[in-house]
Amino acid sequence: MKYLQRLGKSLMLPVATLPAAGILMGIGYWIDPTGWGSNNVVAAFLVKGGGALINNIPLLFAIGVAIGMADDKDGTSALAGLVSWLLITTLLASDAIAMYTGAEADPAFSHIQNAFIGILSGLIGSSCYNRFKNTKLPDYLSFFGGKRSVAIVTAGFSILASVILFFIWPVVYNALVAFGIAIMGTGALGAGIYAFFNRLLIPIGLHHALNSVFWSDVAGINDLANFWAGKGELGKTGMYMSGFFPIMMFGLPGGALAMYHTAKTKNKKIAAGLLASAALCSFLTGVTEPLEFSFMFLAPVLYVVHALLTGISAAIVALLPARAGFNFSAGLIDYILSFRSPMALNPLLLLPVGVGFSVIYYFVFRIVIKAFNLKTPGREDDEEDELKVNLANNDFTAVAAIILEGLGGKENVTSVDNCVTRLRLEIKDYTRVNEKKIKSAGVAGVIRPSKTSVQVVIGPKVQFVADEFNKLL
Repeated sequence: MKYLQRLGKSLMLPVATLPAAGILMGIGYWIDPTGWGSNNVVAAFLVKGGGALINNIPLLFAIGVAIGMADDKDGTSALAGLVSWLLITTLLASDAIAMYTGAEADPAFSHIQNAFIGILSGLIGSSCYNRFKNTKLPDYLSFFGGKRSVAIVTAGFSILASVILFFIWPVVYNALVAFGIAIMGTGALGAGIYAFFNRLLIPIGLHHALNSVFWSDVAGINDLANFWAGKGELGKTGMYMSGFFPIMMFGLPGGALAMYHTAKTKNKKIAAGLLASAALCSFLTGVTEPLEFSFMFLAPVLYVVHALLTGISAAIVALLPARAGFNFSAGLIDYILSFRSPMALNPLLLLPVGVGFSVIYYFVFRIVIKAFNLKTPGREDDEEDELKVNLANNDFTAVAAIILEGLGGKENVTSVDNCVTRLRLEIKDYTRVNEKKIKSAGVAGVIRPSKTSVQVVIGPKVQFVADEFNKLL
């Protein structure tokens, strides 16, 4: 769980870039809903500008995770994440697979550039950086030693990961396609099951497999194209899209409000900036990644709750019946535009359903967050009064040196991180930790959550101590 929370924090940097991009893209689509910029230069500018980030979310994740998971947040780790991403996505591209096998590539490989691969690349890059950044080589190879070795090692591990994915990715992808085909004849229940797994699979990018069954023509449903072409059956066509509108326009923003209200007082302004922009993006355009990735790894239990509620919404809407569709995503823009389609049916019914889910999301999220003490944005572990702590000694180098000595030396430290007020450390041997020595540095306190974890309460100046501590390592 601690690893997932650290991963979630690492995603905050790239996620913070997405809400504005989604809104720009959505406004451009609103201006030119049929041509997406081909009929209007302003729309083209906005769509292309927003799409530059939205369409490259996996690449942003590769770089952001690589930096966030690195021990000292060095830029070399970001380069390693990029190297891993480029290798995996190039080696497993459809044309490359066709060249290896001499046959048409499995459709699974057309979706290899996804969020899961981005996160995986970041983890490979950061792991290689943490492990090999201090590698020493013989004199004749010394140029490639230290941090220069990281990219080379990352390439090797990325090739190995690509070989494994070559066999695993199509099996999992096609199994999900078969699962989608199996449930498509179960009516409203099938719509709910599909929507549940659509959300649940987003972290690993395999939601595309199910989408291809219900939105495209893999199994003859072709829900998206038929809705806008006016084909299919009134009251049935659109049932695999309609249930997303109450969630994206109302439910998730309600959840965002709950996360804001449960954030610690000292963190509310920071949480508001992220959550408000992400909620607006979800409501207006239906782009939910900025909001979902803000708690997906920080609070996976809450994300499963979100997936369940999405499935319930899809099942209810399929039963009503109420039908609306989207070209871009299930936000306000597509909701209004879908009124034009002859396959639209009672779309106004989605509004009271959405308001109901907004209330449900708010209270369910609030209850679950507090009941399980989930670390959603703004709910870090720091005590409220730690922001008022003043470090007794402002010689940060000396403070860091004393702390390191009290921890048993650098060979006993496996990882270093810091939050607003605390230095968070992972150690090998807890018996070598001397709390009295650490406290002699003038710190406010020492907390030991487990045998391998030590937290040193420093106060608002923790970043300066962390910088010096990493130099000593």
